[in-house]
Amino acid sequence: MKILITGSNGLLGQKIVKRCIKHRVPFIATSKGVNRNPECPEGNYISLDLQQSDEVKKLVSDQKPTAIIHTAALTNVDYCEANPEECHQVNVVASRILYEAAKSIQAHFELLSTDFVFDGENGPYKEEDPVNPLSVYAQSKVDAENDLINDPEKYKNWSIARTIIVYGTGFGLSRSNMILWALEALPKGEVMKLVDDQFRAPTWADDLAYGCLEIVLRDQKGIFHLSGPVTRPVNKIVEEVGEALGLTNLNIETISSSTLNQAAKRPPRTGFDLSKAEKLLDYHPMDIQETIPLLQHDLIHYH
Repeated sequence: MKILITGSNGLLGQKIVKRCIKHRVPFIATSKGVNRNPECPEGNYISLDLQQSDEVKKLVSDQKPTAIIHTAALTNVDYCEANPEECHQVNVVASRILYEAAKSIQAHFELLSTDFVFDGENGPYKEEDPVNPLSVYAQSKVDAENDLINDPEKYKNWSIARTIIVYGTGFGLSRSNMILWALEALPKGEVMKLVDDQFRAPTWADDLAYGCLEIVLRDQKGIFHLSGPVTRPVNKIVEEVGEALGLTNLNIETISSSTLNQAAKRPPRTGFDLSKAEKLLDYHPMDIQETIPLLQHDLIHYH
């Protein structure tokens, strides 16, 4: 067993590295540029540009991982909408190169995907529900999924792990997330303007890392939905953070999505049916209030 992780400098990548170390699973961590995770041993890290096809093929044939967990992606939805070609190169073409490299050595290929593959009209969603992407980003993830699902060679050693709003803390992360924003803003009494017409089930990054690794360790195939356990409107998600902090007067203003003028269209209501992951992966994610004390502890650790 040896796992190759892409996007190891990202939030999920760091959590998968942490689990591999803890459970003594051999791994190679890759990201573009230097290793930004001080907990990832330099001996386990290789800088990799996923858009350099020869570089990817060489690394995979040299390292011969038994599985590749592909977490690297362009996930800023509005940026993708404005830069469709770059989004396609990173999310579709790079995934395809990696998938073909995995096939060449018969390795398992796990692709990270998103609730945004759905249009949000009929959530919560099961794995087999039909997709209907509303944005450039969502379409790129559907295209990447379809490379696996509709493989002309019928290669079956793959999995797709779809998730929803991932939150948590790590080292040197380039992007924050809604829960961290709330943790910072609420105690200061800062006004938070939040939509009340988008429903999501935020996912604790440590739970997601567990699910991603279990798919590989349990030799599972196919599509899995891995998210937090409860779907709520976005404003309620932040209220949950406030409650966990013991705050009573929250400075939250609710607004409609239509007032945000976001470049990319968002699905109104997603959320996942987690029964498949519960049954096959023993996946039992924590809800927001349970994770806040852990998050506060991590904030001290990571700074």
